[in-house]
Amino acid sequence: MELLSFFVWLNEYVFAIPTTILFMGVALFLTIKTRFAQIRSIPRFISLVRHGVKTQHPETKKLKSLNAFHALFTAMGTTMGMGNVVGPSIAIFTGGPGALFWLVFYIFLGSAIKFTEVVFALITRQTASDGTISGGPMFYLKKVSPILAYWYGVMMPLVLANWSGLQANTFASLLAQENIPLYISGFMIAAFLAFMMWSGARHIAALASTLVPFMFVLYVSVALITLFSNPVSLCNALLLIKESIFNPSAITGGFFGATLFHAMHAGLYQGIFISEAGLGTSSIPHAMANTDRPTDQGILAMCSTASDMLLCTLSGLLVLTTGVWQTGDFRSTFIYEAFSMNAPAFAQYVLLASLALFIITTIMGNGFNGVQMFNALTNRRWTKLYIAFLVLTVFAGALVSVPLVWEITKTIIAIVAIPNLIGILILAIRYPQALKV
Repeated sequence: MELLSFFVWLNEYVFAIPTTILFMGVALFLTIKTRFAQIRSIPRFISLVRHGVKTQHPETKKLKSLNAFHALFTAMGTTMGMGNVVGPSIAIFTGGPGALFWLVFYIFLGSAIKFTEVVFALITRQTASDGTISGGPMFYLKKVSPILAYWYGVMMPLVLANWSGLQANTFASLLAQENIPLYISGFMIAAFLAFMMWSGARHIAALASTLVPFMFVLYVSVALITLFSNPVSLCNALLLIKESIFNPSAITGGFFGATLFHAMHAGLYQGIFISEAGLGTSSIPHAMANTDRPTDQGILAMCSTASDMLLCTLSGLLVLTTGVWQTGDFRSTFIYEAFSMNAPAFAQYVLLASLALFIITTIMGNGFNGVQMFNALTNRRWTKLYIAFLVLTVFAGALVSVPLVWEITKTIIAIVAIPNLIGILILAIRYPQALKV
């Protein structure tokens, strides 16, 4: 309990104000800097989907790159996961219904950050003698400061291992509702991760490109059926969000000391965790894309934030319509309880199936990104050792206390994101031409 209290204090009193201002400030600045690329690039995105992405020149085809859409789905595999399903309920429990608005609002603004990260990741990526491509924050941050790049490179493999442990923790907690022991869940997830990590990047990308669309449609379909089966509760939930955006304490009665800043902070952190906008991690697989125009890949990257916003909205509304967020202590099973209370009998099993796919793609994506960062830091030495560390972290994560894992994750997000945001901001100011859509 003392360790949990320490991380709660750190997140609420040390990091809360500076990180909230920094994330929101940079997201708003880049949105204006790119002249609302989130909206302006929609026609270009439709064109890319219809006609494909222009690839690199023939002489570069020997590079170990990924198809542009495989790179997109690999990146989406890390963002479209447990966070989309569980994150909104955590934000609502902590900051009230208004936190759901701030969560979605940050993801919208943060897509400009993701666009910027991907563009600079492609511009600064490097190719090894064997044709392997590496790119991401460690490379574009070097243009700002080698110290920032090194700090990010040292911390990020640990962060990604922690995230994978958090995913395993949440999934194991959900399976425990079906009387499956935590250690069995942890072992199954760890074994699958070990198998996929030794299979290589192309196998991960191929599986992610297959599973991501399927799990998205599956979860959205059941969530919409559940919500529209009770239209009165849905309307009440939407009204509750509207009334608590700027005055959360009026709705929650001081719930968790709710204030406008508290609701914003709660939504913001879950938005960061869900979309990875500001963390730079999603730019790692995008940097391997076989594309001739960095801005095209950046536009594709923004696509994943639209799916994030939809999933988060549906998950948050499911929790609000049932009222489960107002009962009991902090936990990661709100959404499961909401499905059990309000959905058709089969829905909770559809939820578990969807979550199984979410957890698989997220942990695969995190593992892939972690290995890329570790290889860049160690010049491709001790890769197997890091994979073993990842597997052990996933297994251990399934067994740890739920609140502690979430608080540690919030702390790590702050420590890692600050240098990345500073670097992105400087690069956007120095090289504005690179961001022209």
